[in-house]
Amino acid sequence: MRNHLALFYLLIVCTTLQAQVHIPFRLTSSNNIILKTLVNQRDSLDLMFQLAMDDGAISPIKTHVIESIAFDSNDFSPSNQVQIGNCSWFNIPFANNQYSGKESDGKIGMTLFKGKVLEIDYDNSTLIAHDHIPDTTGYSEIPVSYRNGALFIDITTEIDKHTYTHPFYLQSGYSGALLYDDNFSEQNTLHNKLTTINQKELKNSYGQSIITNTALIDKLEIANYEIKNAKVGYFTGELKNQPFSLFGADMLKRFNWIINADRTMAWIKPSKYYGDTFLEL
Repeated sequence: MRNHLALFYLLIVCTTLQAQVHIPFRLTSSNNIILKTLVNQRDSLDLMFQLAMDDGAISPIKTHVIESIAFDSNDFSPSNQVQIGNCSWFNIPFANNQYSGKESDGKIGMTLFKGKVLEIDYDNSTLIAHDHIPDTTGYSEIPVSYRNGALFIDITTEIDKHTYTHPFYLQSGYSGALLYDDNFSEQNTLHNKLTTINQKELKNSYGQSIITNTALIDKLEIANYEIKNAKVGYFTGELKNQPFSLFGADMLKRFNWIINADRTMAWIKPSKYYGDTFLEL
């Protein structure tokens, strides 16, 4: 009952001033979305918005001192208040010691938009929560698959004159553009088909290696849009552990997004970042 009362109060606070909830953000040089928040009416924290999670988490590498979040022996804090502007969210869980994007104290996810239509307006650096789908004139529609809290869209990529349609996980915490999963990379022998432009190797204490490769693909297609010479990443070596292909922040920012409340459909149109140079990782 307490949760329901808190939610009801929240809705009154956020809707008496405006028809939608507007959340301003700052886009970092690493393509991460940073929200200015006040946690438990005490700690001013910069939290990265993460499409790929629900609740909150605090990073071991923090930029601000945190005093109000009490973690238990499992590094979990079940109930916190998060305020952004004139709106407050109650009973927000936080995990501890989860790495986040640069310039952030931690991250927070889709709990801010539970039951709401989410609009990501990169042109005006604003996240918007709507009760109903706004005007989608000028947008292109793309189906979304929602699985275990993760949002997937199908992307077609062209490699060595062959096209591949494959699901990609929307991941606003990954600063790069695209990252292929290990099964896709191996089954399609990407190491033979892609021209690698950058390579980094890391080894563990046993001498086992993981190699991060960066390459260019001929083009990718998303909805009605085509982007040529997009940067992609893939892993080789002995320690590969990438279960999903990622549609990262360097690609997300190239479009303005509207995602419906039940997470089955999105509408996109090019943003002011559409033609930006791809980030060097």
